[in-house]
Amino acid sequence: MDEPTPPAPPSGTFQGPLHLFPLRVYYEDTDVSGMVYHANFLRWFERARSDVLRLLGIEQSEAYAQGLGNYTVAELTIRYLAPARLDDAVTIATSALELGAASVRLRQRALKGDRLLADATVRVGFIAPDGRPRRQPAAWRAAFETLQSAKDAA
Repeated sequence: MDEPTPPAPPSGTFQGPLHLFPLRVYYEDTDVSGMVYHANFLRWFERARSDVLRLLGIEQSEAYAQGLGNYTVAELTIRYLAPARLDDAVTIATSALELGAASVRLRQRALKGDRLLADATVRVGFIAPDGRPRRQPAAWRAAFETLQSAKDAA
């Protein structure tokens, strides 16, 4: 009997310059009230940002292994507007608001259909292995520019 081919992990997609990452609310995401625990929105935003990097061709682990550096969260603000509940289909929408020499400021929204559940702004900085800020590689900066025009639509 042949071994089954495992499916690919879930992935997001770009709609123009906007990155959309779908997910489902599982029991483990909820608290005793049946609503999504607030910290899980942060986990979802992180997963979506990791997917953005992967789909843009930004290989953080490879860059770190070569001694170039990696992105790290420097600043984060989340505004919670409505709850998500068990079995809800949620989409994390990500766009770039500001692109600097060593950082990117992103807007991330958790949506259930067209209802806004949480709205976040995160600045990720590119740092050298010693922890100091470093200019982003030019190709990575150019990749983030593809998300830049979504800032007005987001």
